[in-house]
Amino acid sequence: MQEGDFIEIEYVGKIKDTGEIFDLTDEKLAKEKGIYNEKVEYKPVKIIIGEKFVIKGLDELLKKMEVGEEKTETIKPEDGFGNRDAKLVKIVSEAELKKQKITPFPGMILDLGNTKAKVQSVNSGRVRLDFNHPLAGRDLEYKIKINRKLEDKEEKVKTIAEFYGGEDLIPKISENKIEIEEKKEFSEEIKKKTAELMKKYLKVEKVDFIRSL
Repeated sequence: MQEGDFIEIEYVGKIKDTGEIFDLTDEKLAKEKGIYNEKVEYKPVKIIIGEKFVIKGLDELLKKMEVGEEKTETIKPEDGFGNRDAKLVKIVSEAELKKQKITPFPGMILDLGNTKAKVQSVNSGRVRLDFNHPLAGRDLEYKIKINRKLEDKEEKVKTIAEFYGGEDLIPKISENKIEIEEKKEFSEEIKKKTAELMKKYLKVEKVDFIRSL
């Protein structure tokens, strides 16, 4: 495989030293391991190699593989979710959080808009928050398989749109233009990124987003 290829993959991601599964595409395995989540849709994932649809270590691994091949590889933190950064551990006032109707406790995950933090401790009115990614600093083990390479234009458009949260789209593709019906409103930033990728890989000049009523 090479950068720019659209492919469908399936995988199991584990924390190397504990064997804990943190991500997978196999519903049957999720149920067998007792980690099934009914809110999660378990299915193969479609990505573009080299466009950061997956972590750097997986992108590099996939470039060395062929369709139908399966590999198990250890991904170091610097090629995964990064090394832990002590500067991302901060102390905040418990009173300030309670003003936001948040009662913090150790282990709690706070959704703070554009970022998330894990509560490490609550002591004497002070709350220690860790803004590092939960998998930062961990060696990861991935078992990954390339099912197929995508060639169909409509499937490529859907792959790009779905990455940014646009599911069940029926795009209209002409020689120099793609029309995307918005079932939910996209931000201007997402529209820009989506359009850039579609122009790059579908070789069209224009991408229009049409809001459905």
